[in-house]
Amino acid sequence: MIKLTLKDGSVRECESRTPAAEVIKGIGMGLYKAACCVKLDGKVCDLRTVIDSDCTFEVCTFDTEEGKRAFNHTASHILAQAVKRLYPTVKLAIGPAIDGGFYYDFDTPAAFTPDDLSALEAEMKKIVKENIPLESYTLEPNEAIDMLKKMDEPYKVELCEEHSGKGERISFYKQGEFTDLCAGPHLMSTGTVKAFKLTNCTGAYWRGDSKGKQLCRVYGTAFPKASELEAHLKQLEEAKSRDHNKLGRELEYFTTVDYIGQGLPIILPKGAKVIQTMQRWVEDTEAKRGYLLTKTPYMAKRELYKISGHWDHYLDGMFVLGDPYDEEKECFALRPMTCPFQYQVFLNRQRSYRDLPMRLGETSTLFRNEDSGEMHGLIRVRQFTISEGHLILRPEQLEEEFKGCLELAKYCLDTVGLLEDCTFRFSQWDPANPKNKYEGTAEQWEHAQSTMKTILDDLGVEYTIGIDEAAFYGPKLDIQYKNVFGKEDTLVTIQIDMLLAQRFGMEYVDVDGTKKNPYIIHRTSLGCYERTLAYLIEKYAGALPLWLAPEQVRILPVTDRAKEYGESIADKLDGMGMRVTVDNRNEKIGYKIRQAQLEKIPYFFIVGDKEVEDKTVSLRSRKDGDLGASPLDEVIGKILEENASKAK
Repeated sequence: MIKLTLKDGSVRECESRTPAAEVIKGIGMGLYKAACCVKLDGKVCDLRTVIDSDCTFEVCTFDTEEGKRAFNHTASHILAQAVKRLYPTVKLAIGPAIDGGFYYDFDTPAAFTPDDLSALEAEMKKIVKENIPLESYTLEPNEAIDMLKKMDEPYKVELCEEHSGKGERISFYKQGEFTDLCAGPHLMSTGTVKAFKLTNCTGAYWRGDSKGKQLCRVYGTAFPKASELEAHLKQLEEAKSRDHNKLGRELEYFTTVDYIGQGLPIILPKGAKVIQTMQRWVEDTEAKRGYLLTKTPYMAKRELYKISGHWDHYLDGMFVLGDPYDEEKECFALRPMTCPFQYQVFLNRQRSYRDLPMRLGETSTLFRNEDSGEMHGLIRVRQFTISEGHLILRPEQLEEEFKGCLELAKYCLDTVGLLEDCTFRFSQWDPANPKNKYEGTAEQWEHAQSTMKTILDDLGVEYTIGIDEAAFYGPKLDIQYKNVFGKEDTLVTIQIDMLLAQRFGMEYVDVDGTKKNPYIIHRTSLGCYERTLAYLIEKYAGALPLWLAPEQVRILPVTDRAKEYGESIADKLDGMGMRVTVDNRNEKIGYKIRQAQLEKIPYFFIVGDKEVEDKTVSLRSRKDGDLGASPLDEVIGKILEENASKAK
């Protein structure tokens, strides 16, 4: 008998070579109907997996992330089957589950349009109603490749040929007349996918390579119940209304121009004011914590990047001025990061242990040659500004300085209101990385990662692990954030580097008189300002907190006589550092009020003849509405107090 340890600690016995699905049936049919996949000794497996040894056994329903992915993955196969039924000549690429749903990429003569999605949904409903069982089987690599060639599926052949070198059997799933190359896991039948919606269709490059074939990507989402789908679609509508790419343009925070280029946004005055406010605050905050401000060039000769290793590991992501392969001619590149430049501050003269830790900070404009398919508003761009810094220190100072970097990042994110929605990822190397993207030896990496793990555990940081997500020179803690559509990006990163100091010949004279290489921490305190602005627009639906709002107060005179009074109030507020304007247009007051509301101005003062006479203002708040008439000095005092209370 085989012993299965369940999630609650209880032990269940079953016969050898029992499928996981049969074990679940024995526990209860209700659980079986809800099951999407299982975890055996922590590994996500298909419900068809045959159990032949003792293990831990956990059932994953749709309420778990693993269950959602298996459910949506099955929905992607239903979509692909519907496409092949309606368009038999279309070629299949890939169709994974993603956060919030699934997509499938197709090579089709004419790209699908939103009008085509209703026909695909109708065919998917037929497939669900047929309740087709999904069957799993494997083939030897040569058999699999032959079968896929006969099916005329070139993208699947390419994937299969790459995998065949591992010597493993190739996994397939079959549902009725439809067969797909896939590792799973999947649901037991199509009938379980009760509710789904195809949400969008866009272009996508094969394997994300802009030089590759242009494919058509269809997005969708699926749920066990129609009510859950309805709630999700309602949430998507809310997300669309908060999407910074739409709202940020409407509120005139930024724009883009085709003939300037993709990923090169124009930050309009409102957006520029928000970024300037954050930048000045971050620089002042860092200065109070012992950071030294630097200002370094936007470009350098390739020789600098060769020393740092970026030329070997990051060349494709750089904008190069000149021929990178012609060693006879001078060649420059725009900087994708500031670290090799800031190291020159340390190298400017001989350093001793008394100089350390040296905390260097810079508001850095960086340039990265992102793929065109990755561009999205302000979240992923090709030119951006970042609160970048490097701490050069002795090994024994590492934990304390790392802690300081984390506290600073959390303080900054908390102050702008993003911390509560952040998650933490411990990004590690992958020794088997086929691209050989990492510097250093296995021993150096194990030392760096074990040191970082000790620090994170000592600080009580709850994190997930990201394999093959490290920088080429060291592990890092990535503070992650999701946009309104669930797409995750890194907002702040803190990296441990035990390698690059040696490459640059960075040494300090230690207490005992010997020269040693320092350790380096690469970090940001608030991350990319453009990306942070995007997240703030989405978080607050454009209604930024008072201290960040590009326009904090708008004064709305009702009569010509009140205009002079309004201007005097504006002068007073301006002298106190508030951002204020006066709407002196010859428009009705109702129109001015609606305009201020649409532009999400935090406070607006309505002043008429009575307010002029009484030295009051009729105060309206974006948050609380009409607050009535109050003495001018009292209102100003209240707003100044709120503006100063941003620091938590």
